[in-house]
Amino acid sequence: MFSLPVLALLGVVAAGTYFQTVTGFGLGMIVMGVASGLGLASVPALAALVSLLSLANCLVALPGALHHLDWRAIRAASIGLLPAMAAGVLLLGYLDQAYAPILRLLLGAAIVYGGVSILLQAPPGPGAADKRSFFISGVCGGLFSGLFSLAGPPLVYQFYRQEMSLTTIRYSLIFLFALSAGGRSLMAGSQGQLDAKVLLLCTLALPVGVLATMAGKRYPPPIAQRGMRRIAFAVLTAIGISLMAAAVPQLLR
Repeated sequence: MFSLPVLALLGVVAAGTYFQTVTGFGLGMIVMGVASGLGLASVPALAALVSLLSLANCLVALPGALHHLDWRAIRAASIGLLPAMAAGVLLLGYLDQAYAPILRLLLGAAIVYGGVSILLQAPPGPGAADKRSFFISGVCGGLFSGLFSLAGPPLVYQFYRQEMSLTTIRYSLIFLFALSAGGRSLMAGSQGQLDAKVLLLCTLALPVGVLATMAGKRYPPPIAQRGMRRIAFAVLTAIGISLMAAAVPQLLR
Protein backbone atom coordinates (compact mmCIF):
# COMPACT_ATOMS: atom_id res chain seq x y z
CA MET A 1 0.00 0.00 0.00
CA PHE A 2 2.73 2.48 1.00
CA SER A 3 5.00 1.94 -1.99
CA LEU A 4 7.53 4.56 -3.04
CA PRO A 5 5.23 6.04 -5.74
CA VAL A 6 2.36 6.33 -3.24
CA LEU A 7 4.60 7.99 -0.65
CA ALA A 8 5.90 10.37 -3.31
CA LEU A 9 2.34 11.20 -4.33
CA LEU A 10 1.39 11.90 -0.71
CA GLY A 11 4.36 14.26 -0.43
CA VAL A 12 3.24 16.12 -3.55
CA VAL A 13 -0.30 16.33 -2.13
CA ALA A 14 1.00 17.83 1.11
CA ALA A 15 2.99 20.48 -0.76
CA GLY A 16 0.10 21.32 -3.09
CA THR A 17 -2.56 21.65 -0.38
CA TYR A 18 -0.32 23.74 1.85
CA PHE A 19 0.47 26.09 -1.03
CA GLN A 20 -3.17 26.45 -2.01
CA THR A 21 -4.18 27.21 1.57
CA VAL A 22 -1.72 30.11 1.90
CA THR A 23 -2.28 31.54 -1.60
CA GLY A 24 -5.77 30.45 -2.74
CA PHE A 25 -4.47 28.47 -5.72
CA GLY A 26 -1.90 25.87 -6.77
CA LEU A 27 -3.16 22.47 -5.57
CA GLY A 28 -4.25 21.16 -8.94
CA MET A 29 -1.29 22.52 -10.89
CA ILE A 30 1.30 21.18 -8.45
CA VAL A 31 -0.25 17.73 -8.00
CA MET A 32 -1.18 17.28 -11.67
CA GLY A 33 2.12 18.59 -12.97
CA VAL A 34 4.56 16.89 -10.62
CA ALA A 35 2.71 13.57 -10.24
CA SER A 36 2.01 13.30 -13.97
CA GLY A 37 5.58 14.22 -14.85
CA LEU A 38 6.91 11.53 -12.49
CA GLY A 39 4.43 8.97 -13.82
CA LEU A 40 2.88 8.39 -10.39
CA ALA A 41 -0.64 7.93 -11.85
CA SER A 42 -2.63 8.50 -15.04
CA VAL A 43 -4.01 11.94 -15.90
CA PRO A 44 -7.69 10.93 -15.37
CA ALA A 45 -6.86 9.30 -12.02
CA LEU A 46 -4.91 12.35 -10.87
CA ALA A 47 -7.67 14.71 -12.00
CA ALA A 48 -10.25 12.73 -10.05
CA LEU A 49 -7.99 12.65 -7.00
CA VAL A 50 -7.31 16.39 -7.18
CA SER A 51 -11.04 17.12 -7.37
CA LEU A 52 -11.71 15.21 -4.16
CA LEU A 53 -8.69 16.73 -2.41
CA SER A 54 -9.60 20.24 -3.51
CA LEU A 55 -13.12 19.77 -2.19
CA ALA A 56 -11.77 18.61 1.19
CA ASN A 57 -9.26 21.49 1.26
CA CYS A 58 -11.99 24.02 0.60
CA LEU A 59 -14.34 22.59 3.21
CA VAL A 60 -11.58 22.94 5.82
CA ALA A 61 -10.49 26.41 4.70
CA LEU A 62 -13.89 28.08 4.21
CA PRO A 63 -15.65 27.84 7.62
CA GLY A 64 -15.71 31.25 9.26
CA ALA A 65 -14.71 33.00 6.03
CA LEU A 66 -17.99 33.16 4.07
CA HIS A 67 -18.44 36.85 4.90
CA HIS A 68 -15.33 37.59 2.82
CA LEU A 69 -16.84 36.24 -0.42
CA ASP A 70 -17.78 38.44 -3.36
CA TRP A 71 -21.08 36.80 -4.32
CA ARG A 72 -21.63 38.95 -7.42
CA ALA A 73 -18.38 37.74 -8.96
CA ILE A 74 -18.95 34.16 -7.84
CA ARG A 75 -22.42 34.00 -9.40
CA ALA A 76 -21.21 35.34 -12.75
CA ALA A 77 -18.26 32.94 -12.89
CA SER A 78 -20.35 29.94 -11.81
CA ILE A 79 -22.80 30.35 -14.71
CA GLY A 80 -19.96 29.66 -17.16
CA LEU A 81 -17.96 27.28 -15.01
CA LEU A 82 -20.37 24.38 -14.47
CA PRO A 83 -21.46 23.63 -18.09
CA ALA A 84 -17.87 23.98 -19.35
CA MET A 85 -16.64 21.65 -16.59
CA ALA A 86 -19.08 18.96 -17.74
CA ALA A 87 -17.84 19.32 -21.32
CA GLY A 88 -14.24 19.04 -20.13
CA VAL A 89 -14.87 15.76 -18.29
CA LEU A 90 -16.37 14.23 -21.45
CA LEU A 91 -13.45 15.49 -23.55
CA LEU A 92 -10.95 14.02 -21.08
CA GLY A 93 -12.42 10.55 -21.48
CA TYR A 94 -12.07 10.79 -25.25
CA LEU A 95 -8.53 12.21 -25.32
CA ASP A 96 -7.18 9.78 -22.72
CA GLN A 97 -8.25 6.82 -24.83
CA ALA A 98 -7.30 8.11 -28.27
CA TYR A 99 -4.73 10.91 -27.89
CA ALA A 100 -2.78 10.52 -24.63
CA PRO A 101 0.30 12.50 -25.86
CA ILE A 102 -1.94 15.40 -26.89
CA LEU A 103 -3.53 15.28 -23.44
CA ARG A 104 -0.12 15.59 -21.77
CA LEU A 105 0.87 18.41 -24.12
CA LEU A 106 -2.32 20.28 -23.24
CA LEU A 107 -1.70 19.67 -19.54
CA GLY A 108 1.81 21.10 -19.82
CA ALA A 109 0.51 24.15 -21.70
CA ALA A 110 -2.23 24.68 -19.09
CA ILE A 111 0.33 24.59 -16.27
CA VAL A 112 2.65 27.04 -18.04
CA TYR A 113 -0.32 29.34 -18.57
CA GLY A 114 -1.12 28.96 -14.89
CA GLY A 115 2.39 29.95 -13.90
CA VAL A 116 2.35 32.99 -16.16
CA SER A 117 -1.10 34.09 -14.95
CA ILE A 118 0.10 33.88 -11.34
CA LEU A 119 3.12 36.06 -12.06
CA LEU A 120 1.32 38.65 -14.18
CA GLN A 121 -0.90 40.69 -11.92
CA ALA A 122 -2.52 42.85 -14.56
CA PRO A 123 -3.97 46.15 -13.39
CA PRO A 124 -7.74 46.56 -13.59
CA GLY A 125 -8.63 47.36 -17.16
CA PRO A 126 -11.79 48.33 -19.05
CA GLY A 127 -14.43 45.74 -18.30
CA ALA A 128 -12.28 43.87 -15.79
CA ALA A 129 -15.07 43.90 -13.21
CA ASP A 130 -17.85 43.35 -15.76
CA LYS A 131 -20.03 40.26 -15.28
CA ARG A 132 -19.13 39.07 -18.77
CA SER A 133 -15.44 38.91 -17.91
CA PHE A 134 -16.21 36.74 -14.88
CA PHE A 135 -18.45 34.54 -17.05
CA ILE A 136 -15.69 34.07 -19.64
CA SER A 137 -13.14 33.24 -16.95
CA GLY A 138 -15.66 30.77 -15.53
CA VAL A 139 -16.04 29.06 -18.93
CA CYS A 140 -12.25 28.75 -19.33
CA GLY A 141 -11.80 27.63 -15.73
CA GLY A 142 -14.59 25.07 -16.09
CA LEU A 143 -13.03 23.56 -19.22
CA PHE A 144 -9.64 23.33 -17.48
CA SER A 145 -11.37 21.83 -14.44
CA GLY A 146 -13.11 19.15 -16.46
CA LEU A 147 -9.94 18.19 -18.32
CA PHE A 148 -7.33 18.44 -15.58
CA SER A 149 -9.07 19.63 -12.41
CA LEU A 150 -7.24 22.94 -12.99
CA ALA A 151 -9.89 25.62 -12.67
CA GLY A 152 -7.32 27.98 -11.21
CA PRO A 153 -5.40 29.79 -13.99
CA PRO A 154 -8.23 31.73 -15.72
CA LEU A 155 -10.02 32.46 -12.45
CA VAL A 156 -6.84 33.50 -10.64
CA TYR A 157 -5.96 35.94 -13.43
CA GLN A 158 -9.47 37.40 -13.46
CA PHE A 159 -9.82 37.83 -9.69
CA TYR A 160 -6.37 39.31 -9.21
CA ARG A 161 -7.34 42.07 -11.65
CA GLN A 162 -10.08 43.24 -9.30
CA GLU A 163 -9.94 45.97 -6.71
CA MET A 164 -10.72 43.52 -3.93
CA SER A 165 -8.84 42.73 -0.76
CA LEU A 166 -6.47 39.76 -0.96
CA THR A 167 -8.63 38.00 1.63
CA THR A 168 -11.74 38.37 -0.54
CA ILE A 169 -9.86 37.17 -3.61
CA ARG A 170 -8.41 34.19 -1.78
CA TYR A 171 -11.67 32.92 -0.30
CA SER A 172 -13.75 33.66 -3.40
CA LEU A 173 -11.33 31.52 -5.40
CA ILE A 174 -11.43 28.73 -2.83
CA PHE A 175 -15.25 28.75 -2.94
CA LEU A 176 -15.27 28.48 -6.74
CA PHE A 177 -12.72 25.66 -6.56
CA ALA A 178 -15.02 23.85 -4.11
CA LEU A 179 -17.97 24.29 -6.47
CA SER A 180 -15.93 23.07 -9.42
CA ALA A 181 -14.42 20.14 -7.51
CA GLY A 182 -17.78 19.01 -6.16
CA GLY A 183 -19.46 19.12 -9.56
CA ARG A 184 -16.52 17.42 -11.25
CA SER A 185 -16.41 14.63 -8.67
CA LEU A 186 -20.10 13.88 -9.19
CA MET A 187 -19.70 13.76 -12.96
CA ALA A 188 -16.45 11.77 -12.84
CA GLY A 189 -18.21 9.24 -10.62
CA SER A 190 -21.04 8.92 -13.12
CA GLN A 191 -18.43 8.32 -15.86
CA GLY A 192 -16.74 5.55 -13.86
CA GLN A 193 -13.53 7.53 -13.25
CA LEU A 194 -13.73 7.13 -9.46
CA ASP A 195 -12.59 3.51 -9.41
CA ALA A 196 -11.24 1.56 -6.43
CA LYS A 197 -7.66 2.74 -7.04
CA VAL A 198 -8.62 6.41 -7.04
CA LEU A 199 -10.75 5.99 -3.92
CA LEU A 200 -7.90 4.22 -2.12
CA LEU A 201 -5.46 6.99 -3.07
CA CYS A 202 -7.98 9.55 -1.89
CA THR A 203 -8.44 7.74 1.43
CA LEU A 204 -4.68 7.89 1.99
CA ALA A 205 -4.26 11.45 0.74
CA LEU A 206 -7.20 13.12 2.48
CA PRO A 207 -5.67 13.09 5.99
CA VAL A 208 -2.43 14.43 4.53
CA GLY A 209 -4.31 17.19 2.73
CA VAL A 210 -6.36 18.15 5.78
CA LEU A 211 -3.23 18.36 7.97
CA ALA A 212 -1.45 20.44 5.33
CA THR A 213 -4.47 22.77 5.11
CA MET A 214 -4.54 23.24 8.87
CA ALA A 215 -0.79 23.88 8.86
CA GLY A 216 -1.22 26.49 6.11
CA LYS A 217 -3.91 28.31 8.08
CA ARG A 218 -1.90 28.29 11.30
CA TYR A 219 1.66 28.58 10.01
CA PRO A 220 1.76 30.64 6.79
CA PRO A 221 5.28 31.16 5.42
CA PRO A 222 7.08 34.42 6.24
CA ILE A 223 7.21 35.34 2.55
CA ALA A 224 5.55 38.31 0.90
CA GLN A 225 2.77 37.66 -1.62
CA ARG A 226 4.97 38.83 -4.49
CA GLY A 227 7.68 36.38 -3.47
CA MET A 228 5.19 33.51 -3.35
CA ARG A 229 3.98 34.38 -6.83
CA ARG A 230 7.53 34.36 -8.22
CA ILE A 231 8.26 30.99 -6.67
CA ALA A 232 5.01 29.57 -8.06
CA PHE A 233 5.77 30.95 -11.52
CA ALA A 234 9.24 29.39 -11.62
CA VAL A 235 8.11 25.98 -10.35
CA LEU A 236 4.97 25.70 -12.48
CA THR A 237 6.64 26.91 -15.66
CA ALA A 238 9.42 24.35 -15.24
CA ILE A 239 6.87 21.58 -14.64
CA GLY A 240 4.75 22.57 -17.64
CA ILE A 241 7.68 22.86 -20.05
CA SER A 242 9.02 19.46 -18.97
CA LEU A 243 5.62 17.85 -19.62
CA MET A 244 5.38 19.45 -23.04
CA ALA A 245 8.95 18.42 -23.92
CA ALA A 246 8.18 14.82 -22.98
CA ALA A 247 4.97 14.78 -25.03
CA VAL A 248 6.42 16.15 -28.28
CA PRO A 249 8.58 13.07 -29.15
CA GLN A 250 5.53 10.83 -28.62
CA LEU A 251 3.51 12.95 -31.05
CA LEU A 252 6.27 12.70 -33.70
CA ARG A 253 6.43 8.91 -33.66
